[in-house]
Amino acid sequence: MSELQTAQQQVFDYVKIMLGDGMIEVELDPKHYQIALERALNRFRQRSNNSVEESYAFLDLKENQNKYILPDEIINVREIGRATVGSRGDGQGGTLFEPFNLAYTNTYLLRAGATGGLATYYAFASYQELVGKMFGSFIQFHYDNATHTLTITQRPRSDTERVLLHTDNYRPDIVLLNDIYTKPWVRDYTLAVCKVMLGEARSKFGTINGPQGGTTLNGETLKQEGMAMIEKLDQEILLNMEGGNATSFIIG
Repeated sequence: MSELQTAQQQVFDYVKIMLGDGMIEVELDPKHYQIALERALNRFRQRSNNSVEESYAFLDLKENQNKYILPDEIINVREIGRATVGSRGDGQGGTLFEPFNLAYTNTYLLRAGATGGLATYYAFASYQELVGKMFGSFIQFHYDNATHTLTITQRPRSDTERVLLHTDNYRPDIVLLNDIYTKPWVRDYTLAVCKVMLGEARSKFGTINGPQGGTTLNGETLKQEGMAMIEKLDQEILLNMEGGNATSFIIG
């Protein structure tokens, strides 16, 4: 059994015990637990910013090709940058920022016998940023999240250029199921969905005839408890109790 299957089974065992399995018969099949867990993960990915992680990736551009299909786990592309400032095609235009070289120049040529100052670094970094904005260090693009298609506005002119993508990626299921903040939320949401499904089945028959009268089923009670848990868990996401990042102050 893989690590992911083990983590999923732990969630299923938790739900079964909370529903009273072992003391009474729980009328849910394995596929019901699987659907409930899938719904919990989908809901978490839809609502919580703790379901994504910041990452970087390299992309090799192809000459005259503007559209590229990215992996499914990439849900957003923040920025595309070139390795050199103002480079285009197979040329190495622009100037590389080498802080140790600048420190050597500043110490032994500009101010002999003194340590390197921060003004040199600041001036060169500002120059590099300005040149990058003017001559295409950052590439304009459009990313379609539904089809995972990245469209680059500028036409690549070479097959040898590699760019850096600043992306947001989905955190894998195994990471969410092992996260100290995410795991309790996913378990409880799975339990809530199972309660609703079990309540739907038991509410089909209000009572079951017995030798001493009828036995009342708790279908409606389970449905109400499940819906209340779902509402409570959705509220926890709004309060960032599942490990998400709160919204910062907005001025203006």
